[in-house]
Amino acid sequence: VLKVRKVASETSAMQTVRTIESAEVNYSSTYPVNGYACSLATLGGDPGSGAATAQAAQMIDPALAASGQKNGYTFTVTCGGKTTDDGHDTYTSYQITGVPQTVGRTGDRGYCSDQNGDIKYDPAGGTNCTEPVQ
Repeated sequence: VLKVRKVASETSAMQTVRTIESAEVNYSSTYPVNGYACSLATLGGDPGSGAATAQAAQMIDPALAASGQKNGYTFTVTCGGKTTDDGHDTYTSYQITGVPQTVGRTGDRGYCSDQNGDIKYDPAGGTNCTEPVQ
């Protein structure tokens, strides 16, 4: 039963990374002056609170954006490169990570992606993602 749950959690984690990737692409198109979002909170936001903004884009589930957790995995978004024009930063790269909350129990693999859109995994459950997801 534990193995089936881990496989389900890993499948969910890969899908969540894809969802965050899609949100990043949409964010950069919607808010090109900002580039990519630097946090899950920026991609999230409560749809009941009014119109989406660059600080709360309402592009991912608010629960994921608030906690960073889903189905036994913890997700983060960090920004990489940026350009600065007239004192305003535009982020040109990002990294998404999804790691098991308890390696061996909630999942065995860590998942990563970036602005190139390739999802890779770390067989040890961390963020050293070198293996491509098939």
